[in-house]
Amino acid sequence: MTLSQVGVHEAPRTGPRSSPASPEPSGPAGAPAGEGHRRTWPVAAGVLAALLALAALSLSVGAGEVGPGRVLAYLLDRDGARADGRLALVVGDLRLPRTLAALLVGAALGVAGAQLQSVTRNPLAETGLLGVNAGASLGVVLGIAVLGVQSSYGYLAFAFGGALVSGVLVLLIAGARGGGSPMRLVLGGSAVGATFGGLTGVLIVNSPEAYDRYRVWVLGSLAGTEGWSTLGRIAPVLGLGFAVAALATRPLTALALGDDLARGLGHRPGATRAAVALAVTLLTASAVALAGPVSFLGLLAGFLARAAAGPRVGQLTMLAGLFGAAVLTGADVLARVVARPFEAPVSVVVALIGAPALIGIVRSRRTAALAVTETATSSPPGRELPPGKPDLVLRRGAWSLLLPRRALLAALGLGAALLAAVVVSAHAGQGGLGLGRTFQAVFGYGDRLDVLLVQRFRLGRIVAGLAAGAALGLAGCLTQTLARNRLATPELLGVNDGATAAVLVSATVSGTFGAWWAGPLGALAAVLAVTLVSGELGARGYRVLVVSLAMSALASAVVQVALARRSLNSAGSLYVWTSGSLNGRDYDVAAPVLAGLAVLVPVALAVARRLAVLRFDDDVAASLGVEPGRVRLVCLLLAVALAGLAVGVCGPVGFVALVAPVLAGRLAGPARVPVVGSALAGALLVVLADTLGRVLIGGVEIPVGIVTTVLGGPFLLWVLLGRRGGAV
Repeated sequence: MTLSQVGVHEAPRTGPRSSPASPEPSGPAGAPAGEGHRRTWPVAAGVLAALLALAALSLSVGAGEVGPGRVLAYLLDRDGARADGRLALVVGDLRLPRTLAALLVGAALGVAGAQLQSVTRNPLAETGLLGVNAGASLGVVLGIAVLGVQSSYGYLAFAFGGALVSGVLVLLIAGARGGGSPMRLVLGGSAVGATFGGLTGVLIVNSPEAYDRYRVWVLGSLAGTEGWSTLGRIAPVLGLGFAVAALATRPLTALALGDDLARGLGHRPGATRAAVALAVTLLTASAVALAGPVSFLGLLAGFLARAAAGPRVGQLTMLAGLFGAAVLTGADVLARVVARPFEAPVSVVVALIGAPALIGIVRSRRTAALAVTETATSSPPGRELPPGKPDLVLRRGAWSLLLPRRALLAALGLGAALLAAVVVSAHAGQGGLGLGRTFQAVFGYGDRLDVLLVQRFRLGRIVAGLAAGAALGLAGCLTQTLARNRLATPELLGVNDGATAAVLVSATVSGTFGAWWAGPLGALAAVLAVTLVSGELGARGYRVLVVSLAMSALASAVVQVALARRSLNSAGSLYVWTSGSLNGRDYDVAAPVLAGLAVLVPVALAVARRLAVLRFDDDVAASLGVEPGRVRLVCLLLAVALAGLAVGVCGPVGFVALVAPVLAGRLAGPARVPVVGSALAGALLVVLADTLGRVLIGGVEIPVGIVTTVLGGPFLLWVLLGRRGGAV
């Protein structure tokens, strides 16, 4: 299986062996470019006709008993219809600006998604990758929690300001050392988005009022644009974004041939990428400010346009704008009618519409039209490992044991650091209890009250964190080694979203929260669904990834709706858990994970050697007596079980599965799969993050998942964008 080898990648900078006058690349599914060109315009005409019909339907549906006939009379000013104050209010002041906003926001997200996918040469790129959604969310929460903003105009201003700040920051990071390359652009956006998302969580958990307003805004809605003033404030920025995107289309087409040919044609690749990033930022920031963070639409519009027009940038951008406008307008109409007299969240409706469509496209025979290419492995098959010190060999009679020296030292060092972290965590927050007394109490010595306090009330939580962190670190090690990609984590298969949704469903059905077994069951159900829907786990690994994105969008939307429907107290506590929290966790919760680790770690050690062989080509692995398919299946099941157990204990703690294997690999060296080191590093990270979350702000506890997310963004930049980052 080539799980997640279709992640973010940078295409070769040298152009194809052709001259500037060479024929244009072939269209979808290998068809000539001219054929794709002739087919684009009928498709565009059909989408435009559907868009006009949806716009008419949007004007005819909504609050007030005003049907199509009265709407048409108002638009044509028949029989003095515009003199009717009620009709003017419903149609002129409410439905018209809302319909126009849906068209503009959908087109903006579609164009932004298509341009981002073109500049990164990755059809899986999505507008949220630039951190714009996270910046807008942070801006809104800052306005609510710090300045007490309550009006829609305030939300608009702060959302746009936050989105613009995050976009500019990503541009600075991407251009600082990489000339705005696609790799650095997307990784910088991911890191900034993660950090801003964590900061948003810090503000929300400390302000119930901010969370109450945020949980409604984050679902996305066009209801706030029922008025011309709101639309008029953001229309100039949208127009500027569309203009920059149009100007960038021609150089972006040349850039698709490679940087060298683009320079030969008189274009500047760095400036082109910066212009596209600016256009994407302006369009997405405006869309988020108007309608909230409607995710997934940019990805869907790009896929639909590529399936219809192929990779031609100009036609792709035009069709993506039309598809985006049509999908969002249709979703807004459905949002108004499916739950009358209330409105359904538009982001949920987009996910319900888009996920099946995206799955249908990726499963079709014309998948070649998507122009998805699988990247090369991050570890070249034939690379030479650096020389190191000889391994230790322990012999006793006919038995011998080989101990890799560097990996052993790394494990011992991590173990010592973990012991120190446990003592510090047990000591943190205990007024009047010295470090020495805490150390004695950890091992059951000293005053009886000290022992009771530390072992009963502190160590239970610490043990739960150790177990969850070790499971996450080991799961991340397996998936990264399996995919030969340091960005590959269990989240890519929808494990976290499936486990989180399963735990919330079990809490809703049973009325009690904390069923650890729901996590592994949900994770397994998510992987099975992704596997069955994608049709295979083998050669077309991108199918698995695309279907996972669709399933994750659905699961995330369902989780957000579930939180929005609950009372504030219940939703607040559940939100803390969905951010990743060890609050209230104890020995009883940790016991199943420890039992799972006792079984799964030896199995992982047993398959680690065979897994290391899979770093090479499958043919080489088979010649060495390893069955690649069986090893991948075992490792995948191990990773799913471990990640599901961890989510069942402390919720979806982000970045641990990414960071722990990288840290362990740096310490242990490239010669071994760092199974033990990854588990120890994951446990260490969770314990340290939980301790920091308890002591950082006096009297306030920050969930461990928010701490790891805030710190994980800068770590991602350091590891993947630094001099030693290498290939992803």
